[in-house]
Amino acid sequence: MTGERVHRTSHSTEVDAPAGIVYGLISDAVRWPLFFPPNLHVERLETDGTNERLRMWATANGQVRSWISRRVQDPGTRRVEFSQAHPQAPVDMMRGTWAVAELPGGTTLLTLLHDFTVHGDRAQDVAWVERAVDTNSRAELASLRGLAERWTRLDDLVLSFEDSVHVDAPAELVHDFLHRAGDWPRLIPHVSRLDLTEDTPGVQVMAMDTLTADGAVHTTESVRICFPHAGRIVYKQTTTPALMEAHTGEWSVVSGENGTTAVAQHSVVLREDAVERVLGPGADLTQARRYVREALGRNSTATLELARRHAESVVRAG
Repeated sequence: MTGERVHRTSHSTEVDAPAGIVYGLISDAVRWPLFFPPNLHVERLETDGTNERLRMWATANGQVRSWISRRVQDPGTRRVEFSQAHPQAPVDMMRGTWAVAELPGGTTLLTLLHDFTVHGDRAQDVAWVERAVDTNSRAELASLRGLAERWTRLDDLVLSFEDSVHVDAPAELVHDFLHRAGDWPRLIPHVSRLDLTEDTPGVQVMAMDTLTADGAVHTTESVRICFPHAGRIVYKQTTTPALMEAHTGEWSVVSGENGTTAVAQHSVVLREDAVERVLGPGADLTQARRYVREALGRNSTATLELARRHAESVVRAG
C-alpha cells in the first residue's frame, strides 16, 4: 500500500440458476475468455486447487492490459478472493472478491467487489480506472448470468475442436507464417482484407474479412497474443460472425522426431437466437454446430496447409 485513497466498487446481479453452477463458472478462470467479453486470454501459472496464480489479458477502456492475478478459492463459502501482483499503471493496487449467495427459491445473488488505489490519486486516473472496472464488471456479470441461466443447454451451445497438419519442416518456419498475419491477404485466398497493429510486442490487434464457401464475407476483429518461444499464438475474436456469441482459438506448432505438427484449436459459444436467421427457418443447434465446425475447420485447415507449403518450400530452396 502506498498511502493513496482506497476506492471501492460493488456490482451485483441476481441469477436464475443454482449457486453451484454460478460458482463453477467463476472458479474456472481459464475459460473466462470464452465466457466473459472483456477477457482475452488466461494462463494458469500455478495452482494447488485452492491457491492459484494466473496471467491474464483483458481489455480496459479499449486498451489491452495484462497482469498477474493471485486467487484463493473457497468452494465451501462460494467465494473467490483475488489480487493483482504488479498491476499496470495507473493502478497501484487492485484486489476484490467474487461472492456467490444462494437465495430462496433456488436463485443466486452474485456480487463482485473491487478495492483499488491509483498512483498519485489523480482525478482523471481514478475516473479511468472506475470506468474500466464498471464497464468490465457489468459485462462480466451480464455474460455470466446469461450463461448460467442456460446451464442445462451449455453442452449444446459450447463446442471445442481442433485440426492438425503434419509438416516436414522446422516448427519455426510454420510459426513464422502464422505470426505474419499482416501478409495473409496475399498468401491466403479466403482472407480478402486484414489490418493489423502491434503497439505492444507480442499483442496483435487485427480486423479481417474472410470469404466463406458460399461467397459471403465475414468481418471479424481479434486480439492475438503471441508466445513465439513456445510456438503458440492464442486469440479471441472481439467482433464475431452472427452465429457465434464468442470465439477463442490457438495456433500451435510442435516439433517431433518425424517433423512438425501444426494445430488449430477453436472454442465457440453459439448465438442461439441467430440460428434460424443465419441458417434458415427450422434450423437447430445441431445444424449450427455442424455448420460452424465445418466453416472454421475448413478455413483453419486451409491456412495450416498453406503454412505447410511455405515451410516445406523454404526447406527445399535451402
